Amino acid sequence: MKIRRANVSDVEILANVHTDSWRSAYRGLVPETYLANLDCDRLAECFRKNLSSNSEEMFLAEQGTGIIGFLGIGGCRDLDCGQGLTGEIYGIYLHPGYWRKGIGRLLCQKGLRVLESQGYSSVVLWVLEGNQRARGFYEAMGFVTDGSTKILNLGSQLTVVRYQKPLGSSEPGH
Repeated sequence: MKIRRANVSDVEILANVHTDSWRSAYRGLVPETYLANLDCDRLAECFRKNLSSNSEEMFLAEQGTGIIGFLGIGGCRDLDCGQGLTGEIYGIYLHPGYWRKGIGRLLCQKGLRVLESQGYSSVVLWVLEGNQRARGFYEAMGFVTDGSTKILNLGSQLTVVRYQKPLGSSEPGH
């Protein structure tokens, strides 16, 4: 397995991995109609726009000839992040067949290293409140909730919680 930077030619497979991951990970958390209506073409266009504008850095996990997961990172998008010192993990998504094999940990560690090298002193991410698998993963990586929540409308009102982690430390996952 290797990790490499994504480019615009990867957007279709990124959209497929994203869709497969969401449909498995969020079953029972997000309304089935929302998951069924995920549009790979629209997602691919969003990824193309983000990669072309450099508003997001993406890294892929490849095994053999296939992309099995990816990580999206950049600057924190929240208004309370503070003077460009906080990075954000926008998402880590793996094809469901590759869950619990250490690949998510490798992607997360890559993101933490890149954000730290860019001068960020901390990192945040958002997780669906009911997504215990993801919450346990990030907690094992040294993230803690910071008390911030927001509501997403994904066919119903869903609460997401924010996690944060200082960079440049010897905490788990770094």
